[in-house]
Amino acid sequence: MDETIQHKNWFSRNWKWAVPTGGCLLIIIAAVIFAGSLFVGITSMFKDSAPYKEAISLMQENSQAKEVLGTPIEVSGMVKGGINLTNNSGNANFDIPVEGSKASGTLRVVAQKNDGKWTYQIIEITIEELQQTIKLLPENETTDF
Repeated sequence: MDETIQHKNWFSRNWKWAVPTGGCLLIIIAAVIFAGSLFVGITSMFKDSAPYKEAISLMQENSQAKEVLGTPIEVSGMVKGGINLTNNSGNANFDIPVEGSKASGTLRVVAQKNDGKWTYQIIEITIEELQQTIKLLPENETTDF
């Protein structure tokens, strides 16, 4: 008697749980990729904006900020706030977490854009642990850049 018993392959035996699990895994991977792309896009939008660049430049050139925070002063987290642009006008209102070798703080930016020109109302660093604020714009003035 020469009988061969055919065994089912792995997929034939396990398809009832493998297909839903694989589908869920693909959906999770796609969601993570989408969220990552969204995060990178938003972050680069902030970093490419004139208010962000101007605030970082003023902070890194300010001697009081260098003394209190320590050098180098770098961005240490995610920007919170927003930038709204419509044609040649808009506004920016955001906070950038920053840190140096001595302390950390928050760089606050409030600006208005009219006719393609940014006017800054606030660019300042707040160091909570020292209860100190370093104004990077002249006192009681708005500055155009």
